[in-house]
Amino acid sequence: MIIQLRNSFFQVFTMSLLWVVLLLTLFFGDQNINMGYLWNVAGIAVIFAAVFGVMYNALWNHFTMKPIWNIAISSVLSLAGTMLAVWLFSREMYDMIFPYLPGMIVLSLVLHTLGFYVYAKMDSKKRADELNRKMR
Repeated sequence: MIIQLRNSFFQVFTMSLLWVVLLLTLFFGDQNINMGYLWNVAGIAVIFAAVFGVMYNALWNHFTMKPIWNIAISSVLSLAGTMLAVWLFSREMYDMIFPYLPGMIVLSLVLHTLGFYVYAKMDSKKRADELNRKMR
C-alpha cells in the first residue's frame, strides 16, 4: 500500500507540475517570473499530489469508513487544498473567488456524493463480473 501511495504521489506531482508550468507558459509566457515563485509552483504540485494522489487513493481504496465520512473528508480536504493552491498561484485570484466559498462547499459535497455513488456502482459491477468469470 505504501509503495502504491508513493507512486501515486509522484505521478500526480509530476503531472500537476507540468500542468501548472504549461498554464503559466500559455497565459504568462511573455512575462518574467521571480525565481521564488517556482517554490509556489512546486507547492501547488505537492498539494495536488497529497490530496489527489495520496488522500483520495487511501480514502477510497484502503480505508473502511462510512460513506458520509469519505464524502465529508474528501470534500473538505480537496476544497481546502484547491483554495491553498489558488492562493499560491495568485493572491488576486484567491481574493476574487473567496466570496463564493459557501457555494463551492455545497457544490463539492454534491459532486463528491454523486461521484461516490457512481464509483460504488461501477466497483460493485466490476466485482460481480469478476466473480462471475471465476465461477465459469
